[in-house]
Amino acid sequence: MNRRDFMKKSAIMTAGTVLLPKWFPGVVRGAGEPNIVVASGLPGPAVKAAVEAMGGMARFVKSGQKVVIKPNMSFPNPPEWGSTTHPDVVRELVSLCFKAGAASVLVLDHPLRSAELCLERSGLKAACGSLPNTRVEGLTKSEMFREIQVPKGKSLKSTMVMKGVLDADVLIAAPVAKSHSASGVSFALKGMMGLVYDRRPFHTDFDLNTAIVDLCTVLVPKLTVVDASRILSDGGPSGPGKVIPLNKIVASVDMVAADAMALELGTWYGRKFKPSQVKHIKEAHERGLGNMEIAGQVVKEVSA
Repeated sequence: MNRRDFMKKSAIMTAGTVLLPKWFPGVVRGAGEPNIVVASGLPGPAVKAAVEAMGGMARFVKSGQKVVIKPNMSFPNPPEWGSTTHPDVVRELVSLCFKAGAASVLVLDHPLRSAELCLERSGLKAACGSLPNTRVEGLTKSEMFREIQVPKGKSLKSTMVMKGVLDADVLIAAPVAKSHSASGVSFALKGMMGLVYDRRPFHTDFDLNTAIVDLCTVLVPKLTVVDASRILSDGGPSGPGKVIPLNKIVASVDMVAADAMALELGTWYGRKFKPSQVKHIKEAHERGLGNMEIAGQVVKEVSA
């Protein structure tokens, strides 16, 4: 889908030995919990309400575990631009992880601009950097990444992923909901590209949408929390563009369902769209990575 028209199992091969990331396969299921939660309110309180409605952070994070949170912080823009995850969203997630007993939390992204400026101007360094046992980092050097195989990849067969992600016990996706000039929108599925070292092949060597789905066969968060407190309706991924306040947080154990819900909540390029109109969401659904059909899923709405 172009802009105008709107636009599990991983293997790390080391000396012939197959190792799986600690957090694989990621999806945690429990009786009685909704598939999707939509929380209304200010970003921090809405995150807390959404996670509690999903069964609480203790459902996803156990005592002594190492957690990685993946927000959008690739651009040196203030939160008001809608191109980066709201700092209050990430801070609340960090807090909830520690209340659940996490030993440490890494907030990681691979910035597209100066890492120092991105962390500072997005507000994420100030919001989380002083919290105990928490590091906010924009990783750009190759030695911080490790090559993994993508066994189920149709286009993408291998890529270099942040070591901190591969060594973590829990991965949490915390994208902002925004438009994207190449993929139409960028939520959780597209956001996983921020954990790899070289994104150029996604754009130059492969069909971008298929490569996104390939990557998401090996990067599967235990929890997805989409920041739809305000959405960058056009002009994405960096902005400036039209920012629409929604005051919503979407949570799910299913990246595809979370992306589908965030898409349907928003207006993009002046229009409403269905998940089947976004190539990477549709392909992820068709390849069994999750469920884009909101109808039939248990959706719980809460207020903060």
